[in-house]
Amino acid sequence: MKFSDYMREWLYSDEGYYATYKNIGKSGDFYTAVSTSKFFGGTVAKHIISLVDEGFLAKDATICEIGAHHGYFLADVIEFIYTLKPELLGSFNFVIIERFDSLQEFQKNYFKESFGDAVKLTHYKSLSQLKCKNAFFIANEIFDAFPCELYYKGKSARVESHNIEFDVDDEWVSSKANKYHKDRGEIALGYEEFAKEMALSCEKFEFMSFDYGEMQARPDFSLRVYSKHEVIAFFDEKIKRDELFAKSDITYDVTFAHVKDAYEEAGVEFIELKPQMVALVEMGILELLEILKANVDEKIYKQELEKAKILILPNFLGERFKMIKFRKDKKQ
Repeated sequence: MKFSDYMREWLYSDEGYYATYKNIGKSGDFYTAVSTSKFFGGTVAKHIISLVDEGFLAKDATICEIGAHHGYFLADVIEFIYTLKPELLGSFNFVIIERFDSLQEFQKNYFKESFGDAVKLTHYKSLSQLKCKNAFFIANEIFDAFPCELYYKGKSARVESHNIEFDVDDEWVSSKANKYHKDRGEIALGYEEFAKEMALSCEKFEFMSFDYGEMQARPDFSLRVYSKHEVIAFFDEKIKRDELFAKSDITYDVTFAHVKDAYEEAGVEFIELKPQMVALVEMGILELLEILKANVDEKIYKQELEKAKILILPNFLGERFKMIKFRKDKKQ
């Protein structure tokens, strides 16, 4: 089978890694910014409020997370909206795009436990089902989870019994590899369709996503497996793919130029790409920490400060992770 089908089965089949609830954090396979600190979602909430204040977002806008897994990120956003501008809690429409029924059920239960009837949450299985006039879309580590093809010196990969062979001719993959100056590495599938679906779903929106990678493509393979906080290079000779298949996360570095091109082709404006630490500071994470400092005892403040540092310090998540932002205005 093509490598993209193999990766799709690994992650998204009925028995795939993402098909059922998985712990993230200390007891899981990896950390994310969401599992690190509530101030990640809190800073995004502060930014959403600023969009309302400047008139880009209406008070009845849709706030939508794509690929929410636990639902913790959107819940953190909602918690901080309630703290900073509570009147928006009743006027915003909160949406999660989630394909798996089991994860939808987990998210519904978590929101019920967290907010009771104060927050109405709507689920859709895909962006194509959502139609709205004004929205803010948010995603965390989504583009690295799109299936990809593996490319090496003109040939794409196929998989037999978990072994990789580079002997497939694929014109589309080769054209993307040439465009992004790659003679080897990952070529993501689905960015173009995803961007078009978002563009068609809403008349006016801002989309913000956080992921690891660079604007330009890496010159080598970045494909790797995360298992119990161990990072395993996919082409490591010692790797036992059959044992890791569907039981661990598989991912790769994002080529943000590919994401940018997909959205621009869909008629959506690219705004910026910047390190996560810069984005969070500019959106006000330090101001939120000052508010916390003034309202809680020092021990709690220091605990939250240490968690927040992981989000913004360069040697943790601050520099390797990037924030990419797009906007569509119905006037465009």
